[in-house]
Amino acid sequence: MPHYIRAWVPGGTFFFTLATLGRRKILNHSESRGILVNAVNKVRKEYPFSLDAWVLMPDHLHVIWTLPDGDANYGKRLGLIKANFSKAAKNWLHNESLMNPSRRDRRETTIWQRRF
Repeated sequence: MPHYIRAWVPGGTFFFTLATLGRRKILNHSESRGILVNAVNKVRKEYPFSLDAWVLMPDHLHVIWTLPDGDANYGKRLGLIKANFSKAAKNWLHNESLMNPSRRDRRETTIWQRRF
């Protein structure tokens, strides 16, 4: 297993890429964009950060954000954004048949690739 070296700089500015599992093009739907914005805003209320920039592509997104002084826990924020999106998008993805058929049949809701 790879050993990733991550920068833990309190109050730092960070660049992340989040990709959908199997690079499924689910982020180009207006419903998914709304769900994503809601997930980000929900996390920002509890764990503030400055969203400096983001680029949303059909199968991934790039974000640049700055954490508050003294805070370096970007992993918590990313995990919560992914979890909130997955929970909110579960029924929509299933109804739109945008989930991988083998996962849909087993009711699995994995949407995101691991890591960031």
